Amino acid sequence: MDIEKRAQHLTDRLSYIRDIFVGRNGEIIDSLGVRLDSFFQNLADGSMKSPLEELVQLEKGFDEVERLLDSSLTPMEKVRIVRHPQRFCLRDILENVYDNFTEIGGQDEHSIDPSMVIARATITRHQGKKKYSQLIMVIGQEKGHGEEFRNGGSVKPWGNAKARHFMQVAETENIPIHTYVFTPGSFPVEDYPGAAQQIASNLYEMAGLSVPIISVISEGGSGGAEAIALADRRLMFSHGYYSVISPEGAAAIEGRLKGGARATPELIAHCAERLHMTAQDNLNFGYVDRIVQEPCLGARPFHYDFFRTLRQEVIRATDEAVLGARGFSPMRRLTLRRWGRDDTNMDEVFLSWNLSDSAREKLVAKRQKKFLRLSKGACWDRRPVLSRLRRNARESWDSLYARVKFELYTRHRQRISNFMNETLSMAVWLRDRMLYPITRKPVGPRLRPETVRELTTLSTWKEEDESRKGRWAYVSPRAREDRTVTCPNAATHGCLDLWAPDLYGEFAGVCTTCGHHFPMEYQWVVNNVFDADSVREFNAEVEAANPLNFPGLGESIQKAKEKTKLKSACVTFEARLNGIRMIVAMLVGPFRGGSVGAAEGLKFVEAAKLAEKKRYPFLAYVHGTAGIRIQEGTHGVIQMPRCTVAVRRYIEAGGLYLVLYDTNSYAGPVASFLGCSPYQFAMRSSNLGFAGVGVIKETTGIDVPPHYHSAYKALSRGHIQGVWDRREVRANLEQLLLTAGGRNLYYR
Repeated sequence: MDIEKRAQHLTDRLSYIRDIFVGRNGEIIDSLGVRLDSFFQNLADGSMKSPLEELVQLEKGFDEVERLLDSSLTPMEKVRIVRHPQRFCLRDILENVYDNFTEIGGQDEHSIDPSMVIARATITRHQGKKKYSQLIMVIGQEKGHGEEFRNGGSVKPWGNAKARHFMQVAETENIPIHTYVFTPGSFPVEDYPGAAQQIASNLYEMAGLSVPIISVISEGGSGGAEAIALADRRLMFSHGYYSVISPEGAAAIEGRLKGGARATPELIAHCAERLHMTAQDNLNFGYVDRIVQEPCLGARPFHYDFFRTLRQEVIRATDEAVLGARGFSPMRRLTLRRWGRDDTNMDEVFLSWNLSDSAREKLVAKRQKKFLRLSKGACWDRRPVLSRLRRNARESWDSLYARVKFELYTRHRQRISNFMNETLSMAVWLRDRMLYPITRKPVGPRLRPETVRELTTLSTWKEEDESRKGRWAYVSPRAREDRTVTCPNAATHGCLDLWAPDLYGEFAGVCTTCGHHFPMEYQWVVNNVFDADSVREFNAEVEAANPLNFPGLGESIQKAKEKTKLKSACVTFEARLNGIRMIVAMLVGPFRGGSVGAAEGLKFVEAAKLAEKKRYPFLAYVHGTAGIRIQEGTHGVIQMPRCTVAVRRYIEAGGLYLVLYDTNSYAGPVASFLGCSPYQFAMRSSNLGFAGVGVIKETTGIDVPPHYHSAYKALSRGHIQGVWDRREVRANLEQLLLTAGGRNLYYR
């Protein structure tokens, strides 16, 4: 019976090899099949003298062939390994790496998305004869053990919400978090809390969690991976992949496929190679800290030595994060150097994972600085050295000036002023109270409803408004066209045709009948919202590049530069609004759809830092963004956690971070550094969400209803806090600045 089981195991291995190498190495694989068929034939007719010896030789042959094939694996074949049903999964890790575990949070749709598994686990370590049991919160996507039930590892928003909740529980209990990434991407549903919003919320939370976070990546697909992967130490399995998008998704975009057309296997394999998604690629880029070696052709549940190796790696990574947070004394440096060797048995040494308050603060600071440093070399930074030195000196002076003015002079003056105002107010109240019987007057008439509305509601557009009267500082070039324009709501709202010079000139691209907003250039907002001659751009020399040498991207970027006269899809500038100074980071739709890569991420991070130094409000105006620039691979997707860290540091420093959406905004930016803002607003012309209609249809097969991503739908889901008329953006933005703000803003 043992021989038959081992022989059947070889059959499974042969099937696995054939699934991985589709159309390649056929002769070698067929020869294995012939030898295995011959073994079964001889075993059935009893012609073998020593079946066990024959089986051992056959197993050695399988091992040798697997070693040979493993040395020539292509990126797409590694993708097939990661997705194969025979690959190990999170439950296998829980059972073989940890000494004990209890799954928590429930398993059904109403308590937790079953594709997100959360467990309390323990690891037992020895110090001589004494045993220590260390607690861990384990969080990760589960693809196996009922893959259909688990939704293939594609987590829904409430699954990520539950993961965030138990991360906060782990922080309260001061225990480490181990996350395991097994996802092709998050499930693109906008129902509350919304895929994009929840991923953004997770990233924001992980950027400030004060306990060690260790992330291990097997299959890391874009935003779904980032939802639990912003960690102190990031490990990656040697046969895994971590990418901005799946190879099939990249092939669909590169091949410009529509109407359900499928990309060819050759194009998919080509994109997998060009995306540089393997473990070694990501280690070279600095996006993972260490590679966990797997057996040939990838680990499977029967590779028990692999699980012992993984146990050693996650313990070592947790120890390194803890030691780094505590500071490197000479003894700790020696300890870390010793434990860094592969021959050290981490089960036989003990290090407490509890951190003091000061160590927890240092842990968070190190994690944030680590992500802010990433991807700086993936774009062209053409700022002259002398210009940088001058700018750094000026920023240092601005920071010192703001600190002296606001933290010393203004704050003490404000305290004295508050005390005097409160004392005066109390004195006036006492005086009025005493004189009330003498000075009492009859109650006057009640305010008219129109007056109440004017005093209590947000500003609305009036044709007779004296402040503008259609005299906009910037008028769309389309206003020069001598033609009529039909509103798309004409059939339902009876809108009259509009003459282009009126529509795009005096009416600011807004239908005068129904209020429909036609798309407008980003220059309209820049010139008509901010004070005249107050816009001063900075970091314009940072240029989008082609860090992966992706075919055709260089030429495409050059065309975008020539067409838009911009060097990247992000423009950063200082501006004033009725005298209130602010920093603005603008994503520009015409530059490759406003997609975000390394250059855009660098400019956004620098803008957030400058706003923090100067104590200015920080506005992200999104004229449009198609998501992360897929041709930059992980150089692009790393901007999600990186920019979120910058935003969190700014908000925690006391800043006011605002986001205003226009036109179409989707994917990674909305699911990270845009979606984590507490103040998000959208113009009536905007559509926003995690994935577009076509992507949702392709990945889920679901037909979404009309206007699924409209600004009003986003408002009803709680994604944004208000919908604005384009003509009133200036007034509404000023009102928001005067009613909301961080504790360190002193512009009022």
